[in-house]
Amino acid sequence: MAPTILNTPTETNSGTGELPDPVLTPIADHAEALARAEAGVQALREVRNDRWYPTFHIASNGGWINDPNGLCRYDGRWHVFYQLHPYGTQWGPMHWGHVSSTDMLHWRREPIAFAPSLEQERHGVFSGSAVIGDDSKPKIYYTGHRWANGKDNTGGDWQVQMLAEPNDDGMTTFTKRGMIIDCPTDEVDHHFRDPKVWKTGDTWYMTFGVSSKEKRGQMWLYTSDDMVHWSFDRVLFEHPDPDVFMLECPDFFPITDADGNEKWVIGFSAMGAKPKGFMNRNLNNAGYMIGNWAPGRMFESETEFRLWDCGHNFYAPQSFTVDGRQLMLGWMSPFTPPIPMEQDGWCGNMTLMREITLGEDGDLHTAPCKEFEGLRVTTTNYGEMLIEANQETTLADDVEAVEIEMTIDLEATGAERAGLHVHATEDGHYTSVVYDDQLGRVVVDRQNVANGDKGYRTAPLSDEELASGKLYLRVFIDRGCVEVYVNDGHQVLSSYSFAAEGPRAIKLVAESGAMKIDSLKVHTLMNIGLDS
Repeated sequence: MAPTILNTPTETNSGTGELPDPVLTPIADHAEALARAEAGVQALREVRNDRWYPTFHIASNGGWINDPNGLCRYDGRWHVFYQLHPYGTQWGPMHWGHVSSTDMLHWRREPIAFAPSLEQERHGVFSGSAVIGDDSKPKIYYTGHRWANGKDNTGGDWQVQMLAEPNDDGMTTFTKRGMIIDCPTDEVDHHFRDPKVWKTGDTWYMTFGVSSKEKRGQMWLYTSDDMVHWSFDRVLFEHPDPDVFMLECPDFFPITDADGNEKWVIGFSAMGAKPKGFMNRNLNNAGYMIGNWAPGRMFESETEFRLWDCGHNFYAPQSFTVDGRQLMLGWMSPFTPPIPMEQDGWCGNMTLMREITLGEDGDLHTAPCKEFEGLRVTTTNYGEMLIEANQETTLADDVEAVEIEMTIDLEATGAERAGLHVHATEDGHYTSVVYDDQLGRVVVDRQNVANGDKGYRTAPLSDEELASGKLYLRVFIDRGCVEVYVNDGHQVLSSYSFAAEGPRAIKLVAESGAMKIDSLKVHTLMNIGLDS
């Protein structure tokens, strides 16, 4: 049953039949607020420690970051915005940082895009998305955040949806249009955020995450003819798990398989789900369901909730459509203490950009975008290899940025665990990236990592994948993190890996049995230009 929406801008003006215009209440000069934020980031940059700072992942040059925002390509440039606290290395009042690229390989820093300057966003410019409008210009939708008691989260949140538009084709400055959807505080449990906008037919749609008065995680749907004035349509989706009280960073898009059959994908970052077996091991967990939707209906799921990424550190992904491709970027989320980056003047980075496809198996695959092959500088081809039982072979003595492509012959491999030790230092610390034959899963194991949280995460292999007898891995190793793509992205594991001091080696390992490798390539990767 749809909620009753009260006291929102979607109600018509009394007696006119018209929807009200955006509400704009300045409380600070935006340019001055941006200048202060830039100075805050620079102060942190001057004391930054680069021991784990990424070379080919997007990160702020100082401060805390979280969700990717406003992803788009416009006027020949890729744009990535992100949640930024410019005055410290822990979560704080949110701003929007910004980087851009012409090729998805070489990135440049842009001015900070948004700082709190309106009453409606007094305590934070929260997450949102970008879309190219009917006028062929970008529009930015985001959540304005206030603490209900004016000071902290003990009194709950007051969150509203906002609109901004760029002043130039480079998207370096913006005009805030103001609040377009108020929070119906009588109908929600404060959480009311993270708009995603798209067009189907002649109608624009917006969905965002909501916690209902009954504390159920929902996604609400609004519609508009002009992208400015919005009306409530319905509850698009309610999570079936009563423990899930909020769906952050929702996503919604159609996708077609190789035969042209269309499905709809609903994505969200579920808050409150309890761990069970291999599922929901992180504090909060981002995933998706595949199903059907048409205007005038709720989303109907055909699958269970599936994780976008099985690693320790993945949350709040956002996707966008460019030239028929559905691309997605996620945040490598350092939720669980200890978080040693906090000592280094920066905290948090993004994953690689991934392309979402619907496979012949009826599931989603998220492989790195094809553009990232352009990161490769040199390649060493090792061909076939045999690693004897309980032996290790060093591939590289000291590396910062590499991609490893390897195919393991599972039928000819008798090892209980077979794969890699990465960030292996002379004091014996490392992170394992291995196939575990007893589990039938790919594992990222940090039990022996030098710094930070430990534990392990696993990615399942389907019966068909196990029956094939082959396992194809692409492993991206940066200074402080690893991304493991399993069988062309059918599964992914993204995890931080904070190495000890000294050279960081990569080793092939086989435990309690031999490992047969059909093919092995090691690519050194270039710097994307954001660590200066």
